[in-house]
Amino acid sequence: MNNDNCVSVVIPNYNGMKYMETCLKALLQQVEAGQVFVVDNGSTDGSREWVARRYPGVQLIGLKKNYGFCRAVNVGLRAAKTPYVILLNNDTRVCPGFVKALVGALNRDPKAFSAAAKMLQYHRPDRIDDAGNLYCALGWAFARGKDKPRSLYERPEEIFAACAGAAIYRKAVLEEIGYFDEAHFAYLEDMDIGYRARIFGWRNLYEPAARVYHVGSGTSGSRYNAFKVFYSTRNNVYLIYKNMPWPQIILNVPFLLAGFGMKYIFFIRKNLGNIYRKGFFSGFGLCKREAKVQFSWKNLPSYGKIQLELWKNLGKRFG
Repeated sequence: MNNDNCVSVVIPNYNGMKYMETCLKALLQQVEAGQVFVVDNGSTDGSREWVARRYPGVQLIGLKKNYGFCRAVNVGLRAAKTPYVILLNNDTRVCPGFVKALVGALNRDPKAFSAAAKMLQYHRPDRIDDAGNLYCALGWAFARGKDKPRSLYERPEEIFAACAGAAIYRKAVLEEIGYFDEAHFAYLEDMDIGYRARIFGWRNLYEPAARVYHVGSGTSGSRYNAFKVFYSTRNNVYLIYKNMPWPQIILNVPFLLAGFGMKYIFFIRKNLGNIYRKGFFSGFGLCKREAKVQFSWKNLPSYGKIQLELWKNLGKRFG
């Protein structure tokens, strides 16, 4: 398949007026306007009206209020009728060949659910922002290559999950395993869906030929803030409960206790300890029986592979 008729692009937007021109101008050099969905989360800065006026060919979907990242992208994913869908943050600028490279990654691997782009820091373009997401036994999700030289991440590789800020997804797999979990609202929803796909035997890839510049924290405002700390902590508790069978949770308890403890100390030092604690206990409120991925013996090899990767990624986190 080529990118002329097999891929759509979904861009969630919330008060992203200052980013939209740069984002859309670069993207529309690679795809037709009709293939682009901007899902607006109740913006009040005029960005919704600006998109409608400046790019009338773009498919604009307006939501009444800010429902969060997950609902916005799910609305766009369901509206798209193509076999592949790219999710793209509004605070990005794609490089030439971005769309073609992501489509090619899924075309080459029929067992790939997603492919992550090579995300570069907008203000430090020689540095990596995200080269695929990893997860370790401490219960820590982290961006591979963060702040390291871009030249170190030139090879396609298999990763734990793709960062949904710039990644392509196979829509048929979403129909099989479910869409983004809207209980997350924001943060770790991409880790959750990548984890879920892994359980069912799918792969997630990193495609370095798909390059994109990313401002980062364009909506939340900074790398560490109360909003981000609360939701990422809350959602991490839920992520573990939802995707790990009980024997796997028990196996990882010593690592998880150490991981949450170290994070708590870290955020105390940043005067965010109370927010972290609130997020941690709030996470248990999401842990309902019906939310848990149902264990199946046929997926046992996938669980085994995932667990080995959780241990292996401890070294990558501290390497």
